[in-house]
Amino acid sequence: MKIKTQLSAFFAMAAFFLASCNNTIQAPEATLNLDSVKAEIQKLEDAYAAGDKAKDADAVAAYYSDDAISYNSNEEPTVGKAAIKERIAARIAKETAGQAYAYSVVDVFAEGKQAVEVGTWTTTDSAGKEVDKGHFMSVFEKRDGKYICIRDMSVSSMPAKPGM
Repeated sequence: MKIKTQLSAFFAMAAFFLASCNNTIQAPEATLNLDSVKAEIQKLEDAYAAGDKAKDADAVAAYYSDDAISYNSNEEPTVGKAAIKERIAARIAKETAGQAYAYSVVDVFAEGKQAVEVGTWTTTDSAGKEVDKGHFMSVFEKRDGKYICIRDMSVSSMPAKPGM
């Protein structure tokens, strides 16, 4: 009798489980070509660097969505494209002539409409001497058929300056 009760309970739970399952069949998402995602994101990084070189805060800020949040060392997060553009313009105004940036995609992880990039950056002076370098992570979302940065975080890998 005990086995009969256990079997009845098992079949009742199995029936409940099967009844609660969604019977619709969804087509699997198309597999993303990570090489093409990486190339697309590298183009965004190159445009960011070109905007930096041209001292054009609008061109740099084009990298970001209107609702982006950017995290940088030694400051509170910058929320929204307009605030990010202001931060970029302030940074550009302090830079010396000839300062240049390079951004390289190291790795990309992508699924669906989102991609995460891990990269490196280097800052050089007008003589081409490295003055700073670091690492960053950016989260992209595909909107209107193009990736756009919705979150990023950047840190320098250079030793901290005294007093910081």
